[in-house]
Amino acid sequence: MVPVTTRIATYRDLSYEQVAGAIDHSLLRPELTLADVEAGCELAERYGVASVCCRPADVELAARLLDGSRVAVGTVAGFPHGSSTTATKTYETLDAIAAGAVEIDMVLNIGWLRSGELDRVEADICAVVEAARNARAGIVVKVILENAYLTDAQKVDACKAVEAAGGDYVKTSTGFAPSGATADDLRLMRASTGPHIKVKAAGGVRTLDALIDVIELGVSRSGATATATILDDFRNRAA
Repeated sequence: MVPVTTRIATYRDLSYEQVAGAIDHSLLRPELTLADVEAGCELAERYGVASVCCRPADVELAARLLDGSRVAVGTVAGFPHGSSTTATKTYETLDAIAAGAVEIDMVLNIGWLRSGELDRVEADICAVVEAARNARAGIVVKVILENAYLTDAQKVDACKAVEAAGGDYVKTSTGFAPSGATADDLRLMRASTGPHIKVKAAGGVRTLDALIDVIELGVSRSGATATATILDDFRNRAA
């Protein structure tokens, strides 16, 4: 008897799981109510995305709501300007992990990077990475470069600093700067890091095709607020 095979629905050669698994559902806007955060966590679990990235004060709530699900809880440190002291970023990281976060999106010190203080930039990142790893195994650290304020040479320097400091991801932006992820920046970041370093896009990825476009550039994760729209569109097209 010939075995029966089930065709997996795809769009542009990607499955639903691959597309949903590339989304960090963003819950970072300052005006969000607790009800909005609860709804966002419910949406993230229902759609099966990789994570929620919430405000630090919401980590405990998100961790409770998503306990037992496959959705990781992430938050931010030094957000959105990157100019907090290293001690402050380290404390934010430890506090978030204690509350249940397993992913930390930190902003590097943009002013130091633009000043050419690369050793200080690397040390700042390294302190957060070491604190996270010492607190709990498996914590993921993503480092936000905020490319809107950087030259291409500074973006490359930032990527090298993240890799040297032991970060897991380089991330384009906070979503609160004048611009977000661009194809040129994503290509540059992918080319400027080793294969073990992942790339996250943030800012401006609002459609299914835009998300797949950045995945095809080598992006592993993308921040999104239009998660439901993107994934409903996938289901319609794959069908």
